[in-house]
Formats: sequence, structure tokens, C-alpha cells
Amino acid sequence: MKRLIALATVGAALAAALPSAALGQGNSAKPISRAQLVKSLDTRFSGIDSNHDGKVTKGELAAAQQRELQAGIQKIRQQMQIKFRQLDTNKDGQLSQAEFMVVVPTLRANETPDQLLAKLDANKNGSVTNDEFRAPDLAKFNRIDANRDGIATLEEMRRAAGRK
Repeated sequence: MKRLIALATVGAALAAALPSAALGQGNSAKPISRAQLVKSLDTRFSGIDSNHDGKVTKGELAAAQQRELQAGIQKIRQQMQIKFRQLDTNKDGQLSQAEFMVVVPTLRANETPDQLLAKLDANKNGSVTNDEFRAPDLAKFNRIDANRDGIATLEEMRRAAGRK
């Protein structure tokens, strides 16, 4: 559930564009090259830059944040419905779906659009360029890629995460 909530928040998605698998979290960790990371970041940036002017504004961040939250809420609701059917093992309806759906967590972004803009807008001009968008995650990648060969291997990811 924690991982789903993290994926559902645009703050986490924007602040950590490296996929969780690339950071050695989960069971499907795979090496990722710098080129793959750049491509992923560029795709995310293009998806947020709705007017395609090469800059991300506070309004575009807010819209992307809302889309991410709605997608996360929808995914949680689907999982809750599946869980309800699993929990109602005798199919007697004693655990009503309405009662069960009350426990759906309320999702909210970790950061406001103002906070995201302040974090990403290095030159403080009120918008985020692709270079500014890439910078934090490329710095993370560089810390992981210990031998500077342009590939973050599983071993390097585990080491960076503090695991052997």
C-alpha cells in the first residue's frame, strides 16, 4: 500500500523519476542506463509541459498532480474491491462494500505546486526547463553509478540503498 501511495503522488514521481525498481526496491530491479533515465525524464517532462513550450509552470504542475492523484485513487479503489471479494469468503455479504470502501485512504500530494516549483526552478524564473527538471534525478543517478560507466547496475543500486 505504501508503494502504491508513493506512486500515486506526483511529488514523489517528480522528485524521484528513477523508477523504484531501478533503485533496488521491489523484486524486479533492473539496471538502468543514463540514456534510459534521460529518456524517462524527458517523457515525464513532455507529459507535464502541456503547451509544449519547453517550460513547466505551476499550473502545469498542478494539473499533472491532479491526474496522478486521480489515477492513484482509481487504482486503490480497484484493489479495495478485489480485497473485499477476498475478505467476504462465505459470500454472505456481512462485510458490505460500502463499509469496506470507507477505509480507502485519502490521498494528497506530498508537496504543493508552489513547493515543487521552488524545488525544481533552479534559476527562480517561475518555470522549469527540461534541464532543471532532469538535474535532481541525474544527480541521484550519478551517485548510484559508482564506476561512471553510464549504467546503474543492480549491485550499484543495492550499494547506494545501503544493502549488500
